Amino acid sequence: MAKPLILVVNDDGITSHGIRTLIEIAKELGDVLVVAPDSPQSGMGHAITIGESLRLDPSDIYEGIEAYQCSGTPVDCVKLAKHYVLKGKQPDLVVSGINHGSNSSISVLYSGTMSAAIEAAIEGIPAIGFSLCDYAPLAEMSHIKEHVKQIMVNVLQKGVPEGIALNVNFPAYSKQHPIKGIKICRQALSKWQEVFEERKDPHGRRYFWMSGQFENEDKGEDTDEVALANHYISIVPCSYDMTAHHSMSRLNKDFLS
Repeated sequence: MAKPLILVVNDDGITSHGIRTLIEIAKELGDVLVVAPDSPQSGMGHAITIGESLRLDPSDIYEGIEAYQCSGTPVDCVKLAKHYVLKGKQPDLVVSGINHGSNSSISVLYSGTMSAAIEAAIEGIPAIGFSLCDYAPLAEMSHIKEHVKQIMVNVLQKGVPEGIALNVNFPAYSKQHPIKGIKICRQALSKWQEVFEERKDPHGRRYFWMSGQFENEDKGEDTDEVALANHYISIVPCSYDMTAHHSMSRLNKDFLS
């Protein structure tokens, strides 16, 4: 049988340690195509490039792997991979990451990693976004490699529900607290409490730098935040359908009655 075609994308850029690790794993499972940003695109969400040109250049950074670096966003990478590089051919799987830093809870909305996976889901392609709760550029990833591989194998063999992308987050490496297993979770209802620091550049002009602290306001025990805090891998099924179906009955009464 023909090997599956696996498209690898990310938001940390084509040279990141995370995508290098993901490519090594994907090579064991199928034929690999890499289309990734030429520079970090973290926090870009589902942005696409429409007001300026896009560049897509071949890269020989990964020996024996067809790879391209793109001047655009992670979603641009998925679109160019499908429509230009593959000429409309569907990959069997799109994997995005491995992101340096968590994409649990509300972070999924801002995540370029997950937006690339969700773009694939829009196109009807099974997709997974992988993230590690460690922002270090050379974060330890040895403890997650077999888990990443097994999750990919499972999706290749069994697929995912239509229109769904899997948001997979891994705890950071800890010798004292090894990974216990996998939890299928819901997204925690939490948010960032932002702070904007006002500063001045060398010319005395004002600028702002955003910082803040993540606060988990969700008291449930079935969330991704709880799973990660207890040393489990969290998997949250994500949909691009943002309709709040549970509110439609009330809104019909409020607006139409």
